[in-house]
Amino acid sequence: MRFGQPVSDKVLDKRRRLLAFTPDSVFGFIRWTANDYGTVVSCFDIVRVVEPGAAFQTVPFVCPGGELLLNVSGWPKVRRVLEEIDAIEELGLHPTDICPDHWRVLSGRIAANVASRPYTLAMHTAWLARKRLLS
Repeated sequence: MRFGQPVSDKVLDKRRRLLAFTPDSVFGFIRWTANDYGTVVSCFDIVRVVEPGAAFQTVPFVCPGGELLLNVSGWPKVRRVLEEIDAIEELGLHPTDICPDHWRVLSGRIAANVASRPYTLAMHTAWLARKRLLS
């Protein structure tokens, strides 16, 4: 788990835990598999928790699923996402508070192997104003 604010956290064993989130919350988590030669698979997902009964996408290890905002596979792509999250945190913002559209655009730019635009405080201010208007 890279970021998110779970309402409950239960440790199942040394390598697994069970987290629960409230609807409309956002979390990001990394999945990886390794063997004797190193990391074989690296994936990073950013998921928004949906309301009960709402449509959702299935995501490995997320039950029942959620709205997938970003999904990347492969270490170079995962590294780009982690660098973006670090840059957002350097602005003093928490990744869960970022505009969901930013994660979608970032996902598309990474898939197309195009440079992404950095998230700025001006973008965040605009997102907060839009969110206030919609509520």
